[in-house]
Amino acid sequence: MKNDKGKVALVTGGTGSLGRAIALKLTERAGRVGIHYFHDRKEALAIKEKIEGWGTEASVFKADLSSPAGAKRLMQMVKEKWGGVDILVNNFGPFLEQPWEKTSAEDWLYLFQSNVLASFELIKAVVPGMKARKWGRIINIGFHRAGQIVAFPNIMPYAAAKTSLLLLTRTAALTLSRYGITVNMVSPGLIEGGWLPRLVDSSSSAPMGKAEDVAEAVNFLASEEASAISGTNLIVAGTWKL
Repeated sequence: MKNDKGKVALVTGGTGSLGRAIALKLTERAGRVGIHYFHDRKEALAIKEKIEGWGTEASVFKADLSSPAGAKRLMQMVKEKWGGVDILVNNFGPFLEQPWEKTSAEDWLYLFQSNVLASFELIKAVVPGMKARKWGRIINIGFHRAGQIVAFPNIMPYAAAKTSLLLLTRTAALTLSRYGITVNMVSPGLIEGGWLPRLVDSSSSAPMGKAEDVAEAVNFLASEEASAISGTNLIVAGTWKL
């Protein structure tokens, strides 16, 4: 697909293996790609350099998305740089693995702020511009079990947060469809280099996916060809747990 030089893409959590793959892949959709980071500026700059080497404009943005103020600050910086966002990928989402009875209220608040409320604030910030342009793509990165009401003894706050993000995804999709804006979730399963393989039996016969597999799904949902797809949770998990 052709790169649309006029479009701006923003990827939060852009320095992890998944965020990096998504940012690189979206150079096929946008002429300007924003890479959000909080700690790893060196990696953010390396991704920026790679993207620019392909002839696409890129910029890095530092923000702490564990607070509403951080999310608002991120959008302020992006708007000052490029005026708005056409493709928003909410990939930032910290993970916590520990027995549920050892989690604290602070753990719950941190995971919900980072996984749900940051996305909520960013979506609210980009929607006015998308409405004005009558076009927008919002893709939230979920969890392959999001929406399933089953027990998660060691990742309960994270699973609950991603299920809430799915509800946000579908609600936003329903209310924004009239403006040419699609809102979807892409939910990874077993990904090489990710956190999930630590939680599963090493004898599992299901092959692990790659970050690039998820990036392909995101890239498709950001396309014109996906204009009729909204409110969907696209699970990229192969046959694991079927």
